[in-house]
Formats: sequence, C-alpha cells, structure tokens
Amino acid sequence: MLELDAQLRGLIPELDGLRAAQKQAGKAMGKLSPTERDAVLVEQRELKGRIQGLETREGELQAAIREQLLLVPNVPDQEVPDGIDDTGNVEVRRVGAVPSFSFSQKSHDEIAVARGWLDVERAATMAGSRNYLLFAELALLHDAVLRLALEHMVKKGFVPVDPPLLVRDEVMIGTGFFPGGEEQTYRVAEDGLNLIVIAEAPVTAIHADQILDESDLPKRYVARSACFRREAGTYGKDTKGLYRVHQFQKVEQVVIDVADEARSRRHHEDIVRNSEEVLAALELPYRVVAVCGGDLGVPQAFKYDIECWMPSRQNWGETHSASRFYDYQARRLKMRYRETTSRKVAHCHTLNNTVIASPRILIPLLEVHQRADGRVHVPQALRPYLGGRETI
Repeated sequence: MLELDAQLRGLIPELDGLRAAQKQAGKAMGKLSPTERDAVLVEQRELKGRIQGLETREGELQAAIREQLLLVPNVPDQEVPDGIDDTGNVEVRRVGAVPSFSFSQKSHDEIAVARGWLDVERAATMAGSRNYLLFAELALLHDAVLRLALEHMVKKGFVPVDPPLLVRDEVMIGTGFFPGGEEQTYRVAEDGLNLIVIAEAPVTAIHADQILDESDLPKRYVARSACFRREAGTYGKDTKGLYRVHQFQKVEQVVIDVADEARSRRHHEDIVRNSEEVLAALELPYRVVAVCGGDLGVPQAFKYDIECWMPSRQNWGETHSASRFYDYQARRLKMRYRETTSRKVAHCHTLNNTVIASPRILIPLLEVHQRADGRVHVPQALRPYLGGRETI
C-alpha cells in the first residue's frame, strides 16, 4: 500500500503540471498566428494524450490503494495475548464444574439419533453434507434457547431487529467480512448479494452513511436470524454431529456508541456478562478466554471467546465471540455522530457478541444434562418454553 501510495504521490505533480500547461496554452491560443496556432494544436493533442494516460494510471493506483487499505487490520489492543493460533488464547475465568458421569455417557448425536430427534443422512440427501434435520423435542429445545436469549436481551433494553438475510457487498466490506471472508460466504452472484454469516453485518450497517446525534447513543440492538457459512477449508474436520454446520441460528447483540475507549471497554464487559447470564440460566459450565493476536479477526481490536464444556469432545468448544472494534467498522461504513457540545463530527465505536448460537449450543445442553435412563434434564429457565417439562 505504501509503495502504491508513493507512486501516486509521484504521479500527481506531473499530472497537475500537464493540466496547468494545457490550460495556459489554451488561454494563449487567441493571440497566436494561424501557423503558430496549428503547431500549438499538435502539442495540445499530444498533451491531452499524456494527461489521459496519467489519469488512467491515477485511477488504477487509487483503486489498488483502496484494495490494500481494506486488507489492513485493526490495531490490536496492548492486552491482546501473543500467539499464532487458538492455542495461544488465555483463560480469563472458568464458571461451573465440569460434570462427571457414573454411567457410560453418550455424545449429543448419539442421544439425538436414538430418540429420533436428529437426521443428518436425510438432510445430506437433500442439501449436502454438514446439514441436519431436527425433530420433535430437539426442534422445540432449539427454538426455546433462542427465545430465551432474545427475551433476556429485550428485558435489558436492547431493541429487537429482524434483519435481511441477504446483503450487498458494501455491507460485508463495511463490517470487515470482505475482503478475506468471501470463501466462507454463500453468494448470489446474479443479484450481487450475500447470505449473512452473522446478523452483525446487517445490524451494524443500519446507520451506515448517517450522522447520528450524540444524544441518540448508545444504540443497543439484538437480532435473531438464520446464518450461513460455507465452512470452506474444513474438509474432514468436525464432520460428526452439530458442531460445524452450514446453516444455524444466532441471537446477536450489537452496540453502537460514541468514540470513547473507556466506554467501549465497559460495553465489552457488559455484553460478555449478558451471554454469561444466559449460560448460567442454561446451567452449563463455561470459560471465558482472551483471544490471542494470531486468532484475532481482521476488524477486531480485542475479542473474548466463551467456550462451553462438551463431554463428547472432552474439551471446551467455542459457543460465543465478543468483539470490540472501536471505529474500524464505522470508518468503513461512514457511520458518524455529532458531538453535543462541540458539534464536531466523529466516527462511532461498535461492538458485538453472540447471545446464543444454535444448534451448537445443543451439544452441551444434551451432553451435560443427559441422564442414565436416556432422558435429558431441562434447565428451569427453559421449562416455560417447553410446556413446563423437567425432562425430554
């Protein structure tokens, strides 16, 4: 990007000089004799050709610089742990006890298939691998956790949003998914639209190209939506069960506020706490980790992951991600606000976090709460959505 910028900076004085010479020669034409005018016209045609060539090159350089600028990542906060991949993530806290079983435990897919709740073979026949059909109690449990999460956030004052599932490239670029995430995105090429990977994209872009009043901030939104991910590059990885699938649903929280780092940090802790409250209601053990630099996405300045204990994996599995971006997304989206006192215009800060993602959350729900007789315990918080049932 710097090399291209140097070329552009070198080109501009030359182009400006040629334009000035062209303009000056045009002004002098009226004072010239016919013979002199013919000679100048030849020079002007030559000058025009050189200017057009430089203008074409200027446009190419500007486009190339923009492409490179879009690849520049956000500046990680100082407290981001060093590391090259998720093994470098640092545990911040652990909540709840990892369960032990006095009987032979089953995986979520073994439980669900035995009950007739899950069919991945029929789903693969109609839609390809990494798809699923949920039936009966598991379909109701899937809906219950999403409803619980959404209602939890509405009670906290978040405004519910039902966003579009197909968005233009500008939205994906503005929120930092493009360039870089095209391989994971289902694209409707003939319409120039993309199926969303997460509701963060359309919800964060609600105020793109707007100047908000400071008094209207913060904006707190929560969206329940279907999400789609190609899972390119994961051939042979997590192929069994519901961990890595192409279609899922999420309840996502998004915060838009003023450009104040301290406030962004407070918002970040708040949105993580919101998700932890849901996991506590689901009676699941989990841990919060600070994501290291090598595992950090391009637009994020800092990210927490929340991981639930999954007995069949004998490990923690990521179920939530909470990110703060400062003004990275807002600059790309041209999302600004006018300060109340100074009336100056500044770019907003943005944050987002998963409240719940399903069907992945069904893995710990089924596995942690399984019983020896094959039934599954229903946490108290979910019972109102399942007719008061204590088990399924």
